Amino acid sequence: MARVFLHQISRRFRTATAIEQITFEVPDGQFWVLVGPSGCGKSTILRTIAGLEAITEGNLYIGDRLMNQVPARDRDVAMVFQNYALYPHMTVADNLAFGLKMRGSPSHQIRSQIETVARSLQIEYLLDRKPGQLSGGQQQRVALGRAIVRQPQVFLLDEPLSNLDAQLRDETRAELKQLHQQFGITSLYVTHDQVEAMTLADQIVVLKQGKIQQIGTPQQVYSQPANQMVATFLGNPPMNLLLATYAEGRLHLENQILSCPDRWRSLWKSGQQINLGIRPEHLSLCSADEANSLRVEVQLVEPLGREILVRSILPDAQTSAPTDAPAPIQFQVMPSVQIRPGDRVSLRLDFDHLLVFEPETGKRYC
Repeated sequence: MARVFLHQISRRFRTATAIEQITFEVPDGQFWVLVGPSGCGKSTILRTIAGLEAITEGNLYIGDRLMNQVPARDRDVAMVFQNYALYPHMTVADNLAFGLKMRGSPSHQIRSQIETVARSLQIEYLLDRKPGQLSGGQQQRVALGRAIVRQPQVFLLDEPLSNLDAQLRDETRAELKQLHQQFGITSLYVTHDQVEAMTLADQIVVLKQGKIQQIGTPQQVYSQPANQMVATFLGNPPMNLLLATYAEGRLHLENQILSCPDRWRSLWKSGQQINLGIRPEHLSLCSADEANSLRVEVQLVEPLGREILVRSILPDAQTSAPTDAPAPIQFQVMPSVQIRPGDRVSLRLDFDHLLVFEPETGKRYC
């Protein structure tokens, strides 16, 4: 096991830049998750660490060793791909043993390590089968086992659960977290699934268009997003963004007015537009005459079992073009609450959890 240190890493192609000036350090034994929309550079970073992509600029260290010119086979990393990449003509046991055989490990050591990992993954009864005889979940466990059995310095996982159904995905995610706690291998995990990122990570790296937007613990990234992109990407349902205009100590949202907290009044000039960000769980129903409440019109009601997700808009909301839909305001209520499309209700905003962003750049003010 070892730390992974990327310093000013860039990967450029003739017509495009995949990643630019990427710098972070994964301490020995930690589990870091790279997350972001498709095409943001997550997999490129992983492939760069594995040696499958050349570094255009910057330095990569595993432990204290500079890896820029070290071939992939000599980096002592193990990678699990989205498509599992199992050898179809080999049994599960042979797939697990392949990496150890290539390194010339003794036969008795290979058998011992395979048995240990197979028990940990609960696949010992599958050792004589071939990949074509396995379900997707079983193939995924074999792919994980093949990487773990090598006992590499670094474990790289590129969306390894994306081919599984929802229930199996949840189960395998929990198993993966337990395996990391058991083996303690330094791990980097790529996903676009925010639930995986939040539940698995010691630290999350949020990426957009090849650049790092924020690095932090799951709770830091969720509750203190660095910018509007991070705020809206993490969270399901996503953070609500409400365009407001500041004027004389008040926040104007369409034809509604909220009092601006004193701590913010020195930040903006009168007439300046800002985006108010608030998560659905920080909105709650209140009486129509409550001060600083927001009046909304219900558009869609989605029962989710233990709660109801409600989509709404500001009544008489104006849009920049006739084809634009007003930004939805989402909030949650208990199943016992009777609410229907077309209803007009009032919402209380928890100002302690209200964030403010600059609409053009997405920068967070506070």
